[in-house]
Amino acid sequence: MIKLSLIISTFNRGEKLLGTLRSLTRQTLPFELFEVAVVNNNSSDNTQTIVERFFSEHPELNLKILFEPRQGLSHARNCGIAATEGEYVVFMDDDEVADENLLKVYFDFFENNSGAVGAGGLMLPVYEIKKPRWMSKYTEGPISGTLHLGKRAKPFPKGSFFIGGNMAIRRTAFSRHGLFNPELGRKGDLLLAGEEKDIFNRITSDGTPCYYLPMAVVHHLIPQSRLTEEYFTEVCYRIGCSERVRTKSSSERAYRERGRQEIKKWCGTLVLVAFYGITLQFAKARYLLLMRRQITAGLFAHL
Repeated sequence: MIKLSLIISTFNRGEKLLGTLRSLTRQTLPFELFEVAVVNNNSSDNTQTIVERFFSEHPELNLKILFEPRQGLSHARNCGIAATEGEYVVFMDDDEVADENLLKVYFDFFENNSGAVGAGGLMLPVYEIKKPRWMSKYTEGPISGTLHLGKRAKPFPKGSFFIGGNMAIRRTAFSRHGLFNPELGRKGDLLLAGEEKDIFNRITSDGTPCYYLPMAVVHHLIPQSRLTEEYFTEVCYRIGCSERVRTKSSSERAYRERGRQEIKKWCGTLVLVAFYGITLQFAKARYLLLMRRQITAGLFAHL
């Protein structure tokens, strides 16, 4: 009996996706309890061939391949939700490797916590090359989506939320709070974001907590191409754009409040920049300013 559905949305990452799929063959959760749905979101590379070959080589897994013609990560995830049946829905991305206990951790958590509607786990980056000198714990987030909130399971602290490449949601929450917002999330090569923050806020809006589970571990593969100033500038700008779309879709009041938060974030950024300057870490100071500038520009674009 299938109790858990794992959804992996993919776009033009066939070779990396193969590593993700191979990590699923080592899961400690019995295969009969989960299914894996790969949603091909208009890939033009060899993704389809790779997935079909993998599926034929692993008949022990409950696997299905889906096609979503509407470009966008949110569209792909919504397609996966509609085509699967598990009571617990787990999401991964196509450039990740799952720890062998990932699905069992989520399964056991929901089985033993009937009131829980969502959870997220530990996201650990694996860099293709050595991390650059400019990267700090603040500027790493836009690049790798790192999530590490300690070694103890707990409700997500205020201001934090799960990461899209390692999150799990009880299926009933989608019926109650809706699916992923198609205006948010990556669309092909367009680096939009915010879809997981949006759905996190919706499913916790009635006071029901989501939980951080450090035992649910995913390794995120970071290529050298993401460690350029060009990529960093673009992704930070798109974070700001996504925040504008996310808050405006809620209300003008929510957007104005996000603007006030941005002012506070600037105050914190300037304090950190001063610290990096005093300690002669000028590259870290520069990129921190760049991050804040770009997010602000995206947040207030088109006004």
